[in-house]
Amino acid sequence: MTSEASSGRSHCARWGLFYIAWAQGGRSGMLRRQAPEEDSAVLIDIAPAMEKGDSYGSTANTSQPDGHQAATCRVGNPAKPQIADFVLVWEEDLRLGQQQDSATQDQRDTHRAWRETFLDNLRAAGLHVDQELPNQACNWSASLLQWLGIPNVLLEDVPDVPPECYSCQFKVSKLSRFLRSDDQDTFFTCTNRHQILFEILAKTVYGHEKKGLFGIDQLLSQGVFKAAFPLHEGPFTTPPEGPWAPGLNQRQVLFQYWARWRKWHRYQPLDHVRRYFGEKVALYFAWLGFYTGWLLPAAVVGTLVFLVGCFMVFSDTPTQELCSSADSFQMCPLCLNCPFWLLSSACALVQAGRLFDHGGTVFFSVFMALWAVLLLEYWKRKSATLAYRWGCFDYEDIEERPRPQFAASAPTTALNPITGEEEPYFPKRSRMRRVLAGSVLVLMMVAVVVMCLVSIILYRAIMAILVSRSNNTLLAAWASRIASLTGSVVNLVIILVLSKIYVALAHILTRWEMHRTQTRFEDAFTLKVFIFQFVNFYSSPIYIGFFKGRFVGYPGSYHTLFGVRNEECAAGGCLIELAQELLVIMVGKQIINNVQEILVPKLTGWWQKFRLRSKKRKVGASAAASQTPWEADYELLPCEGLFDEYLEMVLQFGFVTIFVAACPLAPLFALLNNWVEIRLDARKFVCERRRPVAERAQDVGIWFSILAGITHLAVISNALLLAFSSDFLPRTYYRWTRAGDLRGFVNFTLARAPPAFTAAHNRTCRYRAFREDDGHYSGTYWNLLAIRLAFVIVFEHVVFSIGRILDLLVPDIPESVQIKVKREYYLAKQALAENEALLGTNGAKDDQPSASEESLGPQPRRPEASRASPIPSL
Repeated sequence: MTSEASSGRSHCARWGLFYIAWAQGGRSGMLRRQAPEEDSAVLIDIAPAMEKGDSYGSTANTSQPDGHQAATCRVGNPAKPQIADFVLVWEEDLRLGQQQDSATQDQRDTHRAWRETFLDNLRAAGLHVDQELPNQACNWSASLLQWLGIPNVLLEDVPDVPPECYSCQFKVSKLSRFLRSDDQDTFFTCTNRHQILFEILAKTVYGHEKKGLFGIDQLLSQGVFKAAFPLHEGPFTTPPEGPWAPGLNQRQVLFQYWARWRKWHRYQPLDHVRRYFGEKVALYFAWLGFYTGWLLPAAVVGTLVFLVGCFMVFSDTPTQELCSSADSFQMCPLCLNCPFWLLSSACALVQAGRLFDHGGTVFFSVFMALWAVLLLEYWKRKSATLAYRWGCFDYEDIEERPRPQFAASAPTTALNPITGEEEPYFPKRSRMRRVLAGSVLVLMMVAVVVMCLVSIILYRAIMAILVSRSNNTLLAAWASRIASLTGSVVNLVIILVLSKIYVALAHILTRWEMHRTQTRFEDAFTLKVFIFQFVNFYSSPIYIGFFKGRFVGYPGSYHTLFGVRNEECAAGGCLIELAQELLVIMVGKQIINNVQEILVPKLTGWWQKFRLRSKKRKVGASAAASQTPWEADYELLPCEGLFDEYLEMVLQFGFVTIFVAACPLAPLFALLNNWVEIRLDARKFVCERRRPVAERAQDVGIWFSILAGITHLAVISNALLLAFSSDFLPRTYYRWTRAGDLRGFVNFTLARAPPAFTAAHNRTCRYRAFREDDGHYSGTYWNLLAIRLAFVIVFEHVVFSIGRILDLLVPDIPESVQIKVKREYYLAKQALAENEALLGTNGAKDDQPSASEESLGPQPRRPEASRASPIPSL
C-alpha cells in the first residue's frame, strides 16, 4: 500500500493494498462484561479507549520488502499470529516533482481525505455475532438408495465435514453454553468474521452521512478504493502429496471434490459450500443441483417422445400423401411478388415438423406441466430443510437488519414492531409513488422491445421477398425459412444488447425506491429485470406460436402491416418454426454464456495480472518474488453476484416449460447445459473470482414466485399451442368425422383461391385455411374453433386440478423439520434459562444426554450430533 506518511517514496508508479485482518487471539481480553441491562447479542465491543493489553482491535502499518506497505486492522490478541480476512485496495500513481493539473490533484486530495477518515473511523467499530448448539443431520437420498439396495454412485466422502448445530439467540451471560466458547480461535467462523467486518465497512462514515458519504460501497463507486473483498483461505491447488494430504484448507477441499470437471456425476458438498461462501451462494447451488436432477426424467421422456416422432415420420399417411403429391397441389404465393409453388417441394419441412407435432406431444405437455408443479413443491421442502439446517429459517422476518444505504437516506425513524427497536423508516406511501413512477419507465422499455419485435417481423417479410426473387431455385423455395432463421439471429443480438442497457437502468430505479432490507431490494430489482427480460426473450417465440399466420387474410384480400403483407407460416407449419426459434435463442444463448464464462474470465484475468505485475516491475520489485495472499487474490476477477446466474436458469426454465409442446428436446439441451454449468460456476467461485462476502439468505427470494408464475403460464401456453398451432385437433376431428386412416387429410386442410384471384393470375392455387371458395370461413372452421376452445378449458382445468391436489398432498415443510424446529426452540429455552434447576427437572432419559448436556459445547456429545453427511444434490 502507498501510505502518505511513509518515507522513501519511489518516483515512479506505485500501488498498494489495505487489508483488514481478524487475529485469532487467545482467551484473555476476549470479553468485556456488559451491565445486566446491556446483556444482548454483543459479544465483542471494540473501543479505542480500552486499556493497553486488553485491546484486541488495532491498526498498524507494515512494510513489505518490495516497498509496498499494508495497513491492518486487527481484531484479537496482537501477540498471536494474524490472519488476513478482508482486503481494501487502492492504487496511486505518485510522481514527485512532476506537475499535475489542479482538477486531478483536488480529486486525489479529496479521495485521500475520505480514505483516511474512513480508516480512522474503523477503529471505533463494534462487532456482534450469534453461535450454535449441536444438531443431528441426515442424508435422506443415500439412506433411501441403501434401503432399496441400489448402489449410490453419486455419493462421495468429502473430508472435513462441517458439524451441524442447534442455534439460539446469543447472550454474553450464557457464553459458556455455546459451542467452542472456551477457544477464541474457533468461536467465530471465517464467514462470521467476514460478515462482521463487512457490516463495519458498510456503515463507517468518512464525511457527512446524510450526503451519502459513508460505507465502502460508496468509496468503491467513487474510485477511492479499487476493491474490497475477503481473502481466500490459501491456494486452491492441492499439495504434492495429492488430495489425501493432511491439512487441506477449505478452498482446496472444494476444488478437489466440487469444482473439478471429473466430479460432474457426484453430489455437491453443499455444507462445505455454505461454510466457505455463505448461505446465499450455497442456496443457489442447491437450487441448480436440484433443478438439474429433476431435468433428468424430463429429458428422458422428451427424448422418447422425439424418437416416437422419428418413427411416425415414415408411417404417417398425410405426410406420405404430401410427399408423393407431385404437382397435384399448386400453392398460392407466401409473400408479395413470391412465385407459386408446389406443396410437394415442402416435403422435408413437413417431415421435420412431424418430429415434434404428434399425439405424444400432448402427453408430454401434460407431463411437463405436472413435472413443474412437483418440482416447485419438492423444492419448497428442500429449501425449508436447508434453511433450518443452516440456521436461517426465520432470517428475513426477524434477523435481517436495514440496509446501510437505507438507514442513511431514510428521513425519519419508527419503532420496529418485532424487535422493539428504533429503526430508520421511509413512508410506504412515498415508496409506492416511487414504485409506480419506476413502473412507467419499465413499461416504456417494454414498448421498446415490442417495437424491436415489429422491426424483426418487417425484416422477415422483406427478406423473404428479396430471397424469393433470387435466380437460385433452391433459395427461392426456402425463402421463408431463410428469412425466419436470419430473423432469429438478429433477434438474439437485439436481446443481448437491450439486456445490458436495462439492467443498469433497473439498478438505479431500485435504489431510488428506498427498500428497507437487502432482500427486499434484491427482490424489487429482480422483478423489474425479469419483466423486461421476459418480454425481451419470449416476445418472438410468443409471436410465432400464437400470432404468426393468424391474420393473413386470403388470396385477393391479404392483410398488411405498414404496407407489408403479414407473414404466413412456412410450409411445415408454425410449430416447426417455433421449435427452430427456441433452439436458436435457448441453445444459442447457452453457448454464448458458456463461452463468455470460459474465455472472458481467462482473458480478463490475464490482463489483470499483466497490468498489476507491470506496475510492480516499475516499482523495482522482482517479478519472481513470492506474492502475498492479498496480492494473489487481487489479481483474481471481482465476484459479480448471483443475479445473472439465477436469471439464466429461470429463463431456461421458461423455455423448457412454456414452449415444450413445440420442442420436446428442450429438457435434454437444458440438462446437458446444466451439467456443465454446475462445475463451471463452481470453478468460477473457487478458482477465478475473489471470494464474495458471505451473505445469509432464507430461500431463493422472489425467484421462487417467478418460477411459480412461469409454471402457471406454461399450462395455458401449452394448451394454446396444442389447440391452435398443432395439427393434433384437426387430425382428430378428421379421423372422427371423415376417415379413420387420415387419407385425404392434406386436401381437407387446403382451401381454393377465390375466382377473382384465379382470374387475375390466370391460374388456380391452394392455401392452408378452412374457408369457402369466396374466402369466408367454412363450417369446419367454426366446429374446430369450438373444439379448440373446449380443449384449452379442459386441459388447463385438469392440469391445474391435479397440480392443486399435489400441492395439498405434499407439505411445504417436512414433518421431520417441523419437529426439529420445535425441539430447537425447546432446547434454546432450556439452555438460556436463568434458573439452573429447570434444566434438571426437564432432563432426558437415562440413555440420552440431557438438554443441558446437549447445549454445552465442550461437553462430550454423541458422534452423530457433531458430524453431518453431505447434503445430496447433483
